[in-house]
Amino acid sequence: MQDTALLDLFSHDIGTAEQLLELIDNEFQALTDRDLTRLDRLLGDKQPLLALLQQHGNERSRLLQSANLSADRQGLATLAAQSAVGDQLLARSEELSKLLQRCQDGNTRNGRLIRANQASVGNILGILRGGETPGLYDSRGSAAKIAQQRPLSQA
Repeated sequence: MQDTALLDLFSHDIGTAEQLLELIDNEFQALTDRDLTRLDRLLGDKQPLLALLQQHGNERSRLLQSANLSADRQGLATLAAQSAVGDQLLARSEELSKLLQRCQDGNTRNGRLIRANQASVGNILGILRGGETPGLYDSRGSAAKIAQQRPLSQA
């Protein structure tokens, strides 16, 4: 009984993870385009998928523990060895694991892009506020000495 329930959870979560991966890729495009409206919508779409994956992960752990098995790959392998659908269980588990790793990699990529954009915006704001100035050079190629730094709005 636990084996077929686990197989159903794995199959459902593979579809959910594929949807999540698509949203993460779309999120990257929205970040690249700086489309905040689309980004906000995508973030809202991701939340229920993440909650569902978490819920199903807890359910898989509960099912394995109710069979007196550890809630990890070793417990799943033990159950699979005793099940008629054991090969499918292991294959689906591996497929889900690979999809979730791709989701994590995409999320890491998106995080790097967000941090780069934050640094860029921070630098621009610093220039506009007058706290930071870009390196300027005089006619000899030496760093120019600016007596007074003024915000761009007062220049």
